[in-house]
Amino acid sequence: MPIHLKILLPFQVFVEKSDVKRIVAQTIQGSFGLLPNRLDCTAALVPGILTYETEAGGETYLAVDQGVLVKTGKDVLVSVRNAIGGTDLEKLHQTVKREFLELDEQEKNVRSVLATMESGFIRRLMRFQHE
Repeated sequence: MPIHLKILLPFQVFVEKSDVKRIVAQTIQGSFGLLPNRLDCTAALVPGILTYETEAGGETYLAVDQGVLVKTGKDVLVSVRNAIGGTDLEKLHQTVKREFLELDEQEKNVRSVLATMESGFIRRLMRFQHE
């Protein structure tokens, strides 16, 4: 009886496979393996590599952000903030580096805009208090 795997991102289903033989994910305690007959469980995932294997496609690697894994029966639901997939670990590593550098740059821009808005708000508040 194969595992039915569904990986969810905040706004979409990233992967849905129904012929999964095994899954390996990263938790706070280390690597965590799932086979079809494992008891139901939940796990908090940390950023890392999630691996799953199918009969037809072999091993697939996903770089995932933090999230949650829930296994009930043959269904495994993984909910993460971000995921990037691939079958070659070296290419996946390069893609993750590039994607996260872009995210870091976007976060810096957002923080800069927020800091400007906060300082403007504080100045207006100070003027209001002095009036």
